[in-house]
Amino acid sequence: MTEQRGRGRLSSLDLLPEEAQDDLIWACQQLAERQRTQADILFEFNDRLAVKGIEHVSKSAFNRKAIRIAAATRRQRETREIFSALSGDIDPNRIDEHSIVLGEFLKTLIFELLQPGSGEHNADSAMKLSRGFKEIMVGQKISADRRADEERRAKDKAVAAIEAVGKAKGLTMETVEAIKNNVLGIRRDGE
Repeated sequence: MTEQRGRGRLSSLDLLPEEAQDDLIWACQQLAERQRTQADILFEFNDRLAVKGIEHVSKSAFNRKAIRIAAATRRQRETREIFSALSGDIDPNRIDEHSIVLGEFLKTLIFELLQPGSGEHNADSAMKLSRGFKEIMVGQKISADRRADEERRAKDKAVAAIEAVGKAKGLTMETVEAIKNNVLGIRRDGE
């Protein structure tokens, strides 16, 4: 696994003066939108630079930038698609299923990070993802515990209300127990 150190060689795009930065941003946005050809964008970009008296950018330098932008855009799109697929069905009652899916997703990311040539700081990134996964699991457990506690309190309030109404209306204990069983699924022995 080769690790890149430093900033690398500067391209002609990196060496553009400050007054050309708005044009560079424009060109990058045009590339990311994928509505025009790269050659057309480069032509207009170089025209904009010429108006400002700045030397034109070579086709090869612009192509390298376009490839990097296309790769980054593709990764962002894929990430959005994955997360929208994962989060589309998130239901607090199915935390265990989501935890499994999220765990498998993060394991795949960690595996890809540890592959040769996938960038620097892979072990550190994998560790951060692992810690993030652990924190998600802790948060989901807290959420599930809180939900269970709230459900238990709501059920206790409902039982108290049914018993109070039954007593006020003069219902027999058997009738009150039948109402609790039918409404809340509580058996006579309190289970």
